[in-house]
Amino acid sequence: MIKQINPTNFIDYIKYPLITDKATRLLENNKYSFLVDKRADKENIKIAIELYFNVKVTKINTINLPRKKRQVGKSIGFRTQLKKVIVTLSEGNTINIFPDL
Repeated sequence: MIKQINPTNFIDYIKYPLITDKATRLLENNKYSFLVDKRADKENIKIAIELYFNVKVTKINTINLPRKKRQVGKSIGFRTQLKKVIVTLSEGNTINIFPDL
């Protein structure tokens, strides 16, 4: 059975790129960090990255981030729980995270 892929659904998995000291060091090894929806699995993330950025993904590492409390006044809740993803691209492929201004 062949799955019909709707690109708009997969793009919703990617929230935003993660820019930290470690993430910028990983850019030298052609690895990019993103925060994605918690329900996304590796196959869906791979399809979303390949379709959206037009690159070839070789490896994906996922990390479930812990829940964090947030208090506003008297009410206590939790932040939206996301998943951190480190995507390794094949040689010759790059993603322009920092556009020229």
